Amino acid sequence: MKFFIFSSVLLLLVALRADAQNKPGTELRIRKTTDAIKLDGVLDEPAWKAAQVATDFFMNFPYDTALAPFQTEARLTFDEHNLYVSYVCYDDDSRDLMQSLRRDFDFDGTDNIGIYLGPYNDRINGFYFQVTPFGVQAEGTIAGGGSDDGAYSDTWDNKWYSHVTREKDKWIAELAIPFKSFRYKNELTTWNVTFLRWDRKRNLVSSWVATPIQFIPASFAYSGNLIWEEPPPHHTTNISIIPYVAGGLSADKQTEPTTNDSNLQAGFDAKVAVTPSLNLDLTFNPDFSQVEVDRQVINLTRFEFQFPERRQFFLENSDLFDRAGFPEARPFFSRRIGLARDTSGVIRLIPILYGARLSGSLSKDWRISVLNMQTREKQSMGLPAQNFSVAAIQRNFWKQSNIQISMVNKQSLGINEGDSLKYFNTELWRDKVVNGDTIASLNKYNRVLTVDLETRNPDNSWYASLYASKSFDDFNATDNMTGGGFVQHTKRNYQFFFGHTFIQKNYNAEVGFVPLIRVYPGLANSFISGNGTFFPKSKILANMGPGLDLSLRTIPGGTVTDRSASVAYNFNFLNTSNLSLSYGYTYQFLTNSFNPIDPDRYTTYNRGEEYDWRTFSIGYESDQRPLFRYSVEVNSGGFYNGTNLNINGELSYRYQPYGSLSITFDYNDLKLPENYGTEKLFLVGPRLDLTFTDKIFLTTFAQYNNLAENVNLNARFQWRYKPASDFFIVYTENYFSDTFRSKNRALVFKFTYWLNL
Repeated sequence: MKFFIFSSVLLLLVALRADAQNKPGTELRIRKTTDAIKLDGVLDEPAWKAAQVATDFFMNFPYDTALAPFQTEARLTFDEHNLYVSYVCYDDDSRDLMQSLRRDFDFDGTDNIGIYLGPYNDRINGFYFQVTPFGVQAEGTIAGGGSDDGAYSDTWDNKWYSHVTREKDKWIAELAIPFKSFRYKNELTTWNVTFLRWDRKRNLVSSWVATPIQFIPASFAYSGNLIWEEPPPHHTTNISIIPYVAGGLSADKQTEPTTNDSNLQAGFDAKVAVTPSLNLDLTFNPDFSQVEVDRQVINLTRFEFQFPERRQFFLENSDLFDRAGFPEARPFFSRRIGLARDTSGVIRLIPILYGARLSGSLSKDWRISVLNMQTREKQSMGLPAQNFSVAAIQRNFWKQSNIQISMVNKQSLGINEGDSLKYFNTELWRDKVVNGDTIASLNKYNRVLTVDLETRNPDNSWYASLYASKSFDDFNATDNMTGGGFVQHTKRNYQFFFGHTFIQKNYNAEVGFVPLIRVYPGLANSFISGNGTFFPKSKILANMGPGLDLSLRTIPGGTVTDRSASVAYNFNFLNTSNLSLSYGYTYQFLTNSFNPIDPDRYTTYNRGEEYDWRTFSIGYESDQRPLFRYSVEVNSGGFYNGTNLNINGELSYRYQPYGSLSITFDYNDLKLPENYGTEKLFLVGPRLDLTFTDKIFLTTFAQYNNLAENVNLNARFQWRYKPASDFFIVYTENYFSDTFRSKNRALVFKFTYWLNL
């Protein structure tokens, strides 16, 4: 009898605990306040006492079977100007983990709490606002339903306000987010919403809506509904002007005599809310001198390396453009605008005259984005003035699916066939067949039309994507398409992924990133991968599992040019460290000649040759919570007709919360037979990141690369003297790696001011 009573009570408690889960679609009501909200970390206003509470946060990692041991409470209210959010984060340990005081902090390495809003109620697009126990802010945009890491972009920047206080058993945050700071449909009275708390010091992730461990708990598939008791306010005037003044001094010591230059320029950006959900961004004579330099790489492949875009104007609201196509065939890559390689392979700036972008939501189901940029003539690079236009329209359907059509157009202006000496840049010329003869002709335009389809089932366990793209120019009317698709299935203990793509030989996306077509005369690529995940009952392991990747690439005619296969096993530990082991096989039939080191010194691998090799890899990332942390990866085995030992990784020491010192490294010990080359290649990058306050930052980054025979120094000082307004000083210098003699240097400043009209 006692056993029966005990079992019944236990089952009842389990049932009650299960019922405590907030499920997708759980409602949270928001009421308007007539009282002023003071951001002081004290929730004593009547609006907070009357607000409905989002509580019963459920665990997502390292387990997803219970309520979070340290609970969180979230509340919302609003007035005519701001959306207000408050959090009470219960915590008995004030040793919060924080990488630095820099805005848009490292999410994975920082304790934080955030709200994830879908103001279009489409479960696909939205915004997030995060704050740490130190009061540091981060904000960004969400695309694709937030179902993968690439769906979250922290490049969107705007004004909002917060205050955080710390008590013995909790920390409390208050946020005021102006309605002018983000886009929404004011006639909608239901938004998607969820809250995610990242307790990094304990390696715990919890969210308001219970989310299975295999999915991101901020994704809109696992969000609740924010119910407005009266509609959010409609603002008719919402215009921001951000003027800038910039100038600097530079010296190029590689010329005889040394070339010295100075400049002073001005321009502006503007943000105009056409409607609460549709925004117009303008830029005139933009300057990107404050942008951090590219991280150098040792690229031993046959393919162009894709450096990331860092210019703010191109990054904001760019998801429709960035997600078009597939990674191996993107019809639009914004670094093709305003940047170009000279004859020595060095990337140079091409002056941009103006730019405009209209982006946002037309309704719950329709989104658009239109971009137009105009560059100036650059005779020293052999380039005329050029105009770039990109347009995309997206139609949402079902719960998390959409179809998108996009168009990219590049037009060279004011050129004719007699300009062969004036505009000598190779990108302007193409072989054209006229009356049976092949002649070089000026390439005045390039256009690409792309259709993308993405579809997911309601719980994100099935995901499929298809694309088709066609290029248009005055040279090739056939064999100018690319397309493909994949299917992904994700469950708690496994995931598999398979697909197929093709790129025809004449597909030409000049404003895109299609590195494979530069090497292959058309290709077809098939791939499949899968992994398993086990959750052992262990005090050490969070999860572990095997992985398998297979791919096969062929060219027209059926010749196999590439085969690869790899098996791996991964261990993720409860202390945030992880270990991975893998073994891989590679086969290549070369479709082009290339030299991985230096064609002037070593024998080149020739077209038509074939090679195969095997490699073993081991990687380890240490516990990310101590002040000192590191990661290292070792790859050993074959490389074409020789061997290569590659060791890469990072060492980092954090002086919490004021900054960190880190060193990245990449070492290759290449041993190739005969005269193919035997070299030890080094790339070392020490970086000092100081955050004196949450408004004053200094970053000093040095890079030594003996393959490029270059040492680069970049120091960047930033003072955010007002919200979204900055003063920058940037110093850059390049040196020869053998003598450390200066090649060139530049000192620039930039002053920006955000003005709301």
